[in-house]
Amino acid sequence: MNELKSLGKKVDYAFEYKPEFLEAIENKNPNRNYFVKLTSDEFTCVCPITGQPDFATIKIRYIPDKKLVESKSLKLYLTSFRNAGIFHEEAVNKIADDLIKILEPRYLEVEGIFSVRGGISIVPFVNYGRGEFETLAQQRLAAKD
Repeated sequence: MNELKSLGKKVDYAFEYKPEFLEAIENKNPNRNYFVKLTSDEFTCVCPITGQPDFATIKIRYIPDKKLVESKSLKLYLTSFRNAGIFHEEAVNKIADDLIKILEPRYLEVEGIFSVRGGISIVPFVNYGRGEFETLAQQRLAAKD
């Protein structure tokens, strides 16, 4: 735990995308399959064309392998999107890619429930599964409405 950069320390928030904020900790139960569900209802980014703010609830669900995401690092990471000019679909895919890279989970899904703007709500969903969880990923993606 001593190698963690954020937990238990004062950290300045960044408002530009910084994947280096993400940190992992050891999963003390790697022999068991279980879901970890994380929800952030304060996600913001900006439209890359208009610069208008976009607000979302980000839902992350994953089955860990050897690593768990450290929650303060996730908060700092998500906050770093604040001034990022990024489309909703790209943001959700980028979050998934960054978490997959650092955690190497058995299964992961990220859903962005973006607030209505211009009369349209956009809700991108991305998932990933490896090994025995590839089938779960296909089933979950097919079941999303």
